[in-house]
Order: sequence, then structure tokens, then C-alpha cells
Amino acid sequence: MVESHRDALRSLLERVTVDLGPSTAIECKHFFSGAAAYANGRIFMTLTTVGLALKLPEESRAALIERGAGPLRYFPRGPIKKDYVVIPRRLAEDPVALAPWINASIRFSLGVTSRRKKR
Repeated sequence: MVESHRDALRSLLERVTVDLGPSTAIECKHFFSGAAAYANGRIFMTLTTVGLALKLPEESRAALIERGAGPLRYFPRGPIKKDYVVIPRRLAEDPVALAPWINASIRFSLGVTSRRKKR
């Protein structure tokens, strides 16, 4: 399953991302029971049994929630991942409609600074 998720993410990204220039490297890696996509080492999208999830700013998440997106929770009683939304299936299956959201996710992820405290 992990390999199929990773292949699906790669295929989707090949179809929808704009030219990000030579300074942005996109890669897909194993992520728990699915796959995740990274831009310059920063995660911006996951595909797991929960669905396709994007990391987005608050206003973008709110707009997608109005269109049927939901909060991301990897496990039934696990914490909600606050910067992410699970994309509704009808949008996830429409590469043309999904493209601007993925590109916004990449830009947001590249602009977000690490929240981890330095030791």
C-alpha cells in the first residue's frame, strides 16, 4: 500500500505542480502507512488511508472546509493536525481543480518556519 500511495502522489504532482524553479526540490517518501510529499525537505501533502491532506494557511483551510474538506486526524482518537485538511474525494480526483491548492500548500510550507524549540 505504501508504494501505491507514493506512486499516486508522484503521478499527481507531475500533473499539477507549476514550474517551481531549480531551487525547489519535490520528493515523495514513505510516511507511516502511506506517503508524503516534501518541498525542499518540508512536508506539504500526505496520502494515507485517511485520504489526501494538504498543509495550508488558515484562510485556505476554511475555504476548503466550506467545500467539504475535514480536519486531518491520522488515528480515530489521535490529535487533529491543525495546519492540514483532508481534501474531499471529488476535489482530490480533479487534478485541474486541485492544482492551485497543491501549489498554495507548497508555497505555504516553504514559508512556514519551524515551530520546534531549539535546545
